[in-house]
Amino acid sequence: MTPGLTLLVTSPRVPAGLLTHDAWQALHAAGAVLAVSSDDPVPAAVNASGVTVIEAAYDSPLVLGRELASRARSENIVWIVSPDGDPGLTDALAGELTRLDDAAPIEMLVGSWDVPGARLLDAVAVMDTLRSPGGCPWDAKQTHQSLAKYLLEEAHETVEAIDAGDRDHLREELGDVLLQVLFHARIAADDTDDAWDVDDVAAELVNKLVRRHPHVFADGDASTPEEVETAWEQIKAAEKAERAQSEAPLLEGIPKSLSTLLIADKVLARRERAGEVDLPQGADLGDQLLALVAQARASGIDADQALRASLNKLAGN
Repeated sequence: MTPGLTLLVTSPRVPAGLLTHDAWQALHAAGAVLAVSSDDPVPAAVNASGVTVIEAAYDSPLVLGRELASRARSENIVWIVSPDGDPGLTDALAGELTRLDDAAPIEMLVGSWDVPGARLLDAVAVMDTLRSPGGCPWDAKQTHQSLAKYLLEEAHETVEAIDAGDRDHLREELGDVLLQVLFHARIAADDTDDAWDVDDVAAELVNKLVRRHPHVFADGDASTPEEVETAWEQIKAAEKAERAQSEAPLLEGIPKSLSTLLIADKVLARRERAGEVDLPQGADLGDQLLALVAQARASGIDADQALRASLNKLAGN
């Protein structure tokens, strides 16, 4: 093999042995394979495959860069980049390329990479650390009940970010909502009587999405947003009926913590699907407010959003 240095970069978020064909070829063809520690996941997997990994720990990136550049002038070297990316090493190697007249070629080979959503694994790992012995004492003592108010708070702050049109703020608030999901799932995993974890949450979500989108994943024929919504509600109603084994009351399944305008909108939507369009006539303020929500629905207006917009206008926002 031609002398040179290959920097093998891998993702810490996929199983260590899942490397590309090119990566395995480079490892098997190398005159020497080096890494900071043979106990790191990828070097350990490479060792287990029969390719010897030599530990090469140095005091500084500069010393390591010089050693690698020197050896690469006479043999084919593969350096397995550490999980932390070996800070400073690429700068040191760049300096060697400039300093040496006969520097060996250096290439970077990506042996594995993150799939979409891979950073979610980092979020799960951080939450596991926070809730584990030696983690955060505040996080460790939280319960579903103690966190409930924060879930509501973060959801409201997310809506505010949407209304403000602030995409950076929205990204941050969605992260805070995700934190609540991970937090509750981790608490559930600690339950000794009925444990479930974030994978169970995700599995239930996937099953629900597939089940409620038969026009995508099965032989359903909904082709417009309106048809999709109707089919979704029919499937949802069937699921609830199966769980309850009885006809659900009008308010069944609607969270009591929702704003009253949102509850009214959902109740009216259920009546409409049941063919009950006309509202009981009443003179009190509640009946008039309900009629206003019905009028908003008929005009395609979200009454809750409309009222929020008017309040923001009143506040000068």
